Amino acid sequence: MNPPSIVVQTIGHEQQPIVIVENFVADPERLRRLAATAKSVPDDLHYPGVKNAVPLDYFDSVQPILSTVLPKVFGFRTGMSILGATYSIATTPPQHLSVEQRMPHVDAIDTGRIAIMHYLGPGDVVGTAFYRHRSTGFETVTEARSEPYFTSLNADLRKHGQPPYAYICADTALFKQTALVEGFFNRAVIYRSALLHSGAIPAGHPLSPSPLTGRLTIASFLIAE
Repeated sequence: MNPPSIVVQTIGHEQQPIVIVENFVADPERLRRLAATAKSVPDDLHYPGVKNAVPLDYFDSVQPILSTVLPKVFGFRTGMSILGATYSIATTPPQHLSVEQRMPHVDAIDTGRIAIMHYLGPGDVVGTAFYRHRSTGFETVTEARSEPYFTSLNADLRKHGQPPYAYICADTALFKQTALVEGFFNRAVIYRSALLHSGAIPAGHPLSPSPLTGRLTIASFLIAE
């Protein structure tokens, strides 16, 4: 197994950092096997698919990477807390997506929160895209920006109508794609939770619920202490 490699990029007009890590864990096949034995359940919030719990030792293996990246790139000075981590598999057919699921989103408006997307689908290059909201120019939605962003977004929807029944994976009338990270096996992308983003799932992509054949990821969320 090759050692991890870490690349830092800045994206968009706001030059927000994202970190791309190849060979994120030493034994990704073990994570796939464990996912295959776990019982997945539909997400009760906004994720368009099913989730289940990750192994308790998952963060033990990635701690050295996070100890390097979080202070140097995202300014974590005293440590971190884990808010959650789950296996996630996108399964919702495009025609069943909610309006919110057909647009980019943020995971939190707190700039001290970090998201990690770890791709575990074999041969799966369906990754994560980042966006700029055209009307406001926002690429991150912070607490201060939240009210003007949603006010403007609602005005956009009244003017342009609801987005089509599809996963967003390119430019639209409302959003401009600023970066695309392909979801290569055992790659992870680390970014601020306030960045506008979405899974980049093209039309016609199979949405298998199986951890062995579907778009298997581990989504983790951290906060600075």
